[in-house]
Amino acid sequence: MQEEKKLVGKVTHYYGKIGVAVVELSDTLKQGDKISIEGKTTNFQQTVDSMEIEHKKVQEAGAGDSIGLKVLEKVREGDLVYKIE
Repeated sequence: MQEEKKLVGKVTHYYGKIGVAVVELSDTLKQGDKISIEGKTTNFQQTVDSMEIEHKKVQEAGAGDSIGLKVLEKVREGDLVYKIE
C-alpha cells in the first residue's frame, strides 16, 4: 500500500549538540505520529517521541506553533516535515 504523505511543517533551526529541530507547523502533529523529514541531503523517517513548545513537553501541537522536535539524524533549515498516513 502506498503511504500518504502530508506536509505538516518546515525546519527553521537545528541544534546539533542536542539533536533537536525547530519546526514551524502548518498542520497538527501529535506524539506517536510517523513523520518523514526531507530536504536536499536529508531523507529519513521516524516517530514523534518528544516535542516541546517553549521547553514544555506537549502531546500535540497545531498550525502556527513552533515546536522543538527530537530528531534521529541531522536536519537542515528548510527541510520539510511530512506526516505519513
